[in-house]
Amino acid sequence: MTFSPYFATIESMALSKSDYMLFLKHPAWLWLKKHDKAKLPLVNDALQAMFDDGHEFERYAEELFPTAVTVGFSFQENNYGSMPRRTIEVIKSGAEIILQGRLQPGELTCIFDIIKKVGENEYDLYEIKSSTEVKEDHIFDLAFQTIVLQNAGLKVRKTFVIHVNNKYERIGKIDISKLVAQTEVTEQVKNKIEETKELIRKALDIVSSKTPPDFSPRHVGFSALKEWMEIYKILYPQDERHNIYNLTRINPDIIGQLEDLRIKLIADIPDNFKLNRRQKIQVKAVKENQRSVNKEKIKEFLSQFKYPLYFFDYETFSAVIPPFDHTHPYQQVPFQYSLHKIDEQGIMTHMEFLHRENTNPGRPLLEQLKKDIGEEGTVLVWYESFEKGRNVELGQMFPEYAEMMNKLNERIIDLMVPFSTGLFVDKDFFGSASIKKVLPVLISELSYEKLNIHEGGTASRTWKETILEGKNPEQKEQIMNDLLAYCRLDTLAMVQLFKFLEKEIS
Repeated sequence: MTFSPYFATIESMALSKSDYMLFLKHPAWLWLKKHDKAKLPLVNDALQAMFDDGHEFERYAEELFPTAVTVGFSFQENNYGSMPRRTIEVIKSGAEIILQGRLQPGELTCIFDIIKKVGENEYDLYEIKSSTEVKEDHIFDLAFQTIVLQNAGLKVRKTFVIHVNNKYERIGKIDISKLVAQTEVTEQVKNKIEETKELIRKALDIVSSKTPPDFSPRHVGFSALKEWMEIYKILYPQDERHNIYNLTRINPDIIGQLEDLRIKLIADIPDNFKLNRRQKIQVKAVKENQRSVNKEKIKEFLSQFKYPLYFFDYETFSAVIPPFDHTHPYQQVPFQYSLHKIDEQGIMTHMEFLHRENTNPGRPLLEQLKKDIGEEGTVLVWYESFEKGRNVELGQMFPEYAEMMNKLNERIIDLMVPFSTGLFVDKDFFGSASIKKVLPVLISELSYEKLNIHEGGTASRTWKETILEGKNPEQKEQIMNDLLAYCRLDTLAMVQLFKFLEKEIS
């Protein structure tokens, strides 16, 4: 893609809103974007899906302003650079509502979502977010925009966040007025203006500096630690796996404290260092370098199980715009399950369901599940609140199955418990009770990495794209087989981990 020299100059010199938000996540993130962009990872499928959700919701939210004039830009038309001029022209024309305009007074630039004229040269400012509530970073975002608009000679009267109403239940055609919620944040934004001006000065210093700021994760803001660690581990590969950055549920404050103590390895964390319970269990396991198994408690836990045993797992999808009646924004809707059964004689059978049509999967799934899961026996899952939550929602969506799903929930026991409560600890779980962390340590011959789909996010996106959006028609059959293989391994893994625990206490 070719950009004009004007676009390239703007991109490298001006501080945009997205630049500023990167700075707030980590100052070095902004520096890398401006000076060494090749070191930043490309947008992955999960992040792209999040962007797509945002754009989809934005289109719906903009329909609430049918008389608006849209400025916008297109990479194909190479007209990003002309946006400030075109925006000013629209403002001068007296347009009451303007969408997707861009202003660039001096070193700052931003694309605003919506401004609405309320007086002479005075506007209300709206930011569209696909979240279900107002978040702290939204306030900083709007404070930056307010400063840009003021520097451009406009007055900002009030500021609003337009976001998703996750209580909205679709019945028939999408009701945009109910899908969209609006929250005024004028006072919160005003209270951030002076702080934002100072932060902008610091961000501009980063942009102009030839040397990068400290890359340490201790400087991460806005819960961006996981994202920054992906970058940091590329920049500074760690030779020892059990380093402090792999401490479970770590945060920037803890990282800063440990770095100040010049501690690099989990094994070197002092016994009196303040940690939460899960972190203490992990540190102890690393220091002792041996597996910890509470056989008596595990035996007591397993004694609750009643045959036949069912090992059960859902795969679900979610969408910002609910695709079916009686669903909500971002509701996790099951489209697939895997079910392994072990009877009193130890004979194992497998059952499964995968919805293959662009319709609500709920009813056909429930019809099949009623046949497969019986009315007696323990139902084992991994992380029970998820499966139980979906069962409740399915019962609400299809009331004739509500009693069945309530009874099913009464039979559920969480097989994760021995691992999440510290009854079974291995240092190579890295403080996690996720089946993706436990399985390769205890049963290495079972591996998700051998599958074409090896994590739930990919399963969800792939099904949604293939079935609901009609993509990948040539690969549909292979994709269906890949989805079946992935979900099947989830329940087979539970079977093998159950057998492992039984053997461990025998």
